[in-house]
Amino acid sequence: MASEIINPRGELTHAGPRHTRLTDELPEAGLDPAFALHRGGKMEVRGTVPLRDADDLSLAYTPGVARVCEAIAERPELVHDYTWKSGTVAVVTDGSAVLGLGDIGPAASLPVMEGKAILFKQFGGVDAVPVALDCREVDELVETVVRLAPSFGGINLEDISAPRCFEVERRLRERLDIPVFHDDQHGTAVVTLAALRNAARLVGRELATLRVVISGAGAAGVAIARILLGAGVADVVVCDRRGVVSRDREDLTEVKRELAEITNPAGRSGSLADALAGADVFVGVSGGTVPESAVATMAPGAFVFAMANPNPEVHPEVAARYAAVVATGRSDFPNQINNVLAFPGIFAGALQVRATRITEGMKLAAAEALAAVVADELSPEKVIPSPFDARVAPAVAAAVAEAARAEGVARI
Repeated sequence: MASEIINPRGELTHAGPRHTRLTDELPEAGLDPAFALHRGGKMEVRGTVPLRDADDLSLAYTPGVARVCEAIAERPELVHDYTWKSGTVAVVTDGSAVLGLGDIGPAASLPVMEGKAILFKQFGGVDAVPVALDCREVDELVETVVRLAPSFGGINLEDISAPRCFEVERRLRERLDIPVFHDDQHGTAVVTLAALRNAARLVGRELATLRVVISGAGAAGVAIARILLGAGVADVVVCDRRGVVSRDREDLTEVKRELAEITNPAGRSGSLADALAGADVFVGVSGGTVPESAVATMAPGAFVFAMANPNPEVHPEVAARYAAVVATGRSDFPNQINNVLAFPGIFAGALQVRATRITEGMKLAAAEALAAVVADELSPEKVIPSPFDARVAPAVAAAVAEAARAEGVARI
């Protein structure tokens, strides 16, 4: 019996015999092309050397491999030259904050982690291995990743819920001598800064003159605030569910207290709508809906980056009534703020020079390089490159490698 599926063009096709167990348990799977694509997983492991005969085997495995092992034992730095370490990243999650799905656990997170791994390879030439961990305590997560780390040249933390993600990353950075990068924080921040740089260039504004309001004080919101301040934006206000994050609030977590110390220089208070009055930039990384009446109070020629996915905080058609530049997290509108524009190139550059960590300067360099890719092609519909622009990863990688050398964290 043939199964019918809807292919990516929306056509009804046949895909051969159905898998009885899958379609019995998930009847809708036979009509969903995503299930057909994911069958058996989205990645595999292949060797890079021939195994044609006994001579090949004796070099790839015993006895030849022993000579290489002994050399690495004597000079540990050789592990980068004679294993996959220098070109391979672990994509690590606990499944607690997966995309828009929330806490679905490590097993259910694997399709996303596989997807992230193939994005690393496709867009940055970096090999990546999905690692879904069945533990939640910060101590357990940190200790487990530390013990896995000798196999990898970098650690990409993925979909770990806030506020634990901040502590996990901080402690891993302290303990490991390889790049540790929480993409939900820093990948989003790099791409947001790149888009904002180009939006400002398009209308002849300087970053320092912009008043920015960020909706969301989780992983992405905190990282965006920090990178914007590092890039020269002087006035950043962050809002959470209870309104403006300010020093006079007594309900703040430790992370938000630290955020209050470095943002909101005018001491604003009140709701998100209050903060938006007269603001130049809205950055949404929280979900929910911002009323059109609040958007209408922003400064003339504002920028609206409503990045919740699939439902932006401000619908692009509404935002376009008031904003000079509109960006979203979706691929079906212009100016998609997509992390794939950042993390493959950032890791490619860091691995290229065997960086010991990813610094703030490397992230700023990545954002500037990303913005520069389309600096001569700017329009309200193009302040950021397409994820399929072949110029992106090489430009970001080169900038990150140069910054790593300049900041003294490169080994070569």
